[in-house]
Amino acid sequence: MADPQKPLVCLGVVAGAHGVKGLVKVKPFTEAPEGLAAYGPLRDESGSRSWPVVYKGEMKGQALLALEGVGDRDQAQALRGTRLYVERDRLPPPEEEGAYYHADLVGLRAERPDGAPLGEVLAVQNYGAGDLLEVGQDRKSSVLYPFTAEVVPEVDIAGGRIVIAPPYEV
Repeated sequence: MADPQKPLVCLGVVAGAHGVKGLVKVKPFTEAPEGLAAYGPLRDESGSRSWPVVYKGEMKGQALLALEGVGDRDQAQALRGTRLYVERDRLPPPEEEGAYYHADLVGLRAERPDGAPLGEVLAVQNYGAGDLLEVGQDRKSSVLYPFTAEVVPEVDIAGGRIVIAPPYEV
């Protein structure tokens, strides 16, 4: 059974079935589609289901995967919309300086350069123009900040904090 305390990283979402033998089409959130099978079994968010994975190819930007125990089109189609996760500690550290997994940022204490609290990082969003940090006490009163070097001059994962120099007042 999965450890509910370990942070998860979503590697992709099942987009539907491919063929009649149970392959699933997955929209990957990995740099390369074959990365979906690189870290061992994938699981659903609750941890109640887990699948050893075999990468079978790519089609129109989506990965084709064989999930153990999924043997026909109906079983594959039933997984449509399922987000596929791995535990964060199964992933290698980011190779580039200044690169972070979203799971490493969520939960960090957010503060201004003078130390004044802004809340915590609730999520990392991307609507097509770059990453945005969703910061606040809760989702109802959260604020989005561009995740750029100018706006976010310091990320201290070990210290549990991130410094944000807001480009605007809220």
